[in-house]
Amino acid sequence: MVVKGAVRKVDEAAAVVVVLAAGRGTRFAAAAGDDATHKLAQPLGGGSTVIGRTLTVVLQSRLPLVVVTAPALLAEVTRTVAARDVAPLPSQGSSPEGMGTSIAIGVAARPHASGWLILPGDMPALRPESLRLVAAELAGHPVAYAQHRGRRGHPVGFAAELYSELVQLSGDEGARRLVARYPAHGVELDDEGVLIDIDTPADLRRFAGGEAQAVPR
Repeated sequence: MVVKGAVRKVDEAAAVVVVLAAGRGTRFAAAAGDDATHKLAQPLGGGSTVIGRTLTVVLQSRLPLVVVTAPALLAEVTRTVAARDVAPLPSQGSSPEGMGTSIAIGVAARPHASGWLILPGDMPALRPESLRLVAAELAGHPVAYAQHRGRRGHPVGFAAELYSELVQLSGDEGARRLVARYPAHGVELDDEGVLIDIDTPADLRRFAGGEAQAVPR
């Protein structure tokens, strides 16, 4: 658990990590039951959760961050990060806004960043240095993404020049069309964590048991 009041040296000139923590986790809920705790709030041991562990990785990278989250997960997110680093979605009833909207809100919350790394909140196996390595590549590429053994993963980074397009994203498409439109640079990393997410109860059990591995989707 990260103590929110602790002083943390942040590289203010670096790209901002936009952590997406607003989805419904429908695949997890379908397997675990609709009454199950949201996948991001699932415990991982040591008093942490899926989102808590992912945020700890980002904090350890010393990159600035902003977390886009739904009202239902706000309390869980602010156990690890300060409220000033959270961009809550408005209450949305039964219709989620989608990943594109979350990205737009996160980028707009940090408009003067040198770039943005988009990271789903369910990737607790990622290494902090992987975030920094992808961020560094934005100095020479409009789009950079993590990959492991040739397989594309997260984070996906966007340089500052793409700000106006990022803040106009909406719906469920995310930023795929931007990745397709601009030259995208794959950053090969010795980190299988760039491919590992927690989508199902089985994924959670593997991670908690120390057996997490990338599963083809």
